[in-house]
Amino acid sequence: MSMLKRWAKSAIVLVALAQAVHAETTVSQSNDPTADLGVSLATLFGQENAALGAVQAGRMTEIVEPPVETKSTPGAATAMTFDANWINAIPQAAPTPEFNCLARAIYFESRGEPIKGQAAVAEVVMNRTDSPVFPHSICAVVNQATAGGCQFSFICDGRSDKITDATAWYVAEKVASAYISGAPRGLTQGATYFHTPTVRPAWSNRFSMTAHIGQHFFYRRPDQTAMN
Repeated sequence: MSMLKRWAKSAIVLVALAQAVHAETTVSQSNDPTADLGVSLATLFGQENAALGAVQAGRMTEIVEPPVETKSTPGAATAMTFDANWINAIPQAAPTPEFNCLARAIYFESRGEPIKGQAAVAEVVMNRTDSPVFPHSICAVVNQATAGGCQFSFICDGRSDKITDATAWYVAEKVASAYISGAPRGLTQGATYFHTPTVRPAWSNRFSMTAHIGQHFFYRRPDQTAMN
């Protein structure tokens, strides 16, 4: 007999013994309440042996050691893996103007990039909203224009801003949803600027390059620190 089964048998027998003694001392009509106790215990032990023998080993383990209840980790499905599973697991954000501006910036500035590259562009937009030198709303950041031109080229490049690639728009919306909802910004180390290899802006010689992801180089101003 296994140690587990012996322990269970002993526990059950002790409980049964206490119940038997209680029964004999409260309902017996004999002047000597212990007179029939030996016979009752022998009968009880036989019943317990038969019952324990019929219990399968696995069921005995469940009785004595109930299974440990496990819980899923909240947020595990949306870990920042920057792959298709991550994209599909992101809950869709409410279709506000701010969300739409961010999704459009991601789509028009980086839809040909890997998902991590698109997320990096989203970081730049969000980092600008936290910077004192840029507007403090997403739409104002995306649509900002200065004497030198638009901050994001798609705003004033003269091309159509019609969404023509449904798959790319789906990805852009999901990336925007993640960052609108407060996803950590750990890809660009607080960058507020980026450019492609086809151009070399004058500011790229003065600012600190923080990352190179896909076809974009990311920078932040010398007076900036990394933002989360």
